[in-house]
Amino acid sequence: MEKKAILAGASGSIGTSLLQQLLTDADYSEVLVIARQKLAVDHPKLKQLIVNFDQLKDHAAEITGTTVFCCLGTTKSQTPDEVQYRKIDYQYPLDMAWIAHKNGAESYHLVSAMGANIDSSIFYNKTKGETEQDLKTVPFRSIHVYRPSLLKGQRTKKRFLEGLMNIIMLVINPLLIGGLKKYRSIKVEDVAKAMLRQSLVDKKGYFIYESDRIQELSNN
Repeated sequence: MEKKAILAGASGSIGTSLLQQLLTDADYSEVLVIARQKLAVDHPKLKQLIVNFDQLKDHAAEITGTTVFCCLGTTKSQTPDEVQYRKIDYQYPLDMAWIAHKNGAESYHLVSAMGANIDSSIFYNKTKGETEQDLKTVPFRSIHVYRPSLLKGQRTKKRFLEGLMNIIMLVINPLLIGGLKKYRSIKVEDVAKAMLRQSLVDKKGYFIYESDRIQELSNN
């Protein structure tokens, strides 16, 4: 079956890597990027849909494909307003899921975060957990949730503390074994690779991948 990807969040670090991999993958004949601004990328397989995500439903007829990849996300420093934050991390991913499913999409791949928990007292983790939970209500054939640890690699936006932590993790990573392996930092491109590979596997159900499992999937 010919695969067509729908990708939101292509300007972020994971999304950027995933877009590059999708465009060069022979299994995908088309990649539809949904974004607020046009990307400086040109490829015969690429289509770009520029939208205001608050009016995503106005573009429903154009959001078609077999596989959805959602790499949307923000940080507290980028989006201090909790209402806007929740829109980006919760409402937009759910809106896109319902629209794409109605138009025939069969699988959904969500970048979440380590620590996502609907019962968390931390707003960030709770919001991620609610997104994961409510995504289950959309009757896709398969839903895949990825919870990467600290990301390493080329970031689209420089973050001093994150850069410092990546240096520290070079020493700590080898010490994290057994059940602690999921806390090892992981390359951006490896998260994207795992997402792409899982999208090519015919599976039915709801799946959550912690960071160590994401690493395994990228290596296979």
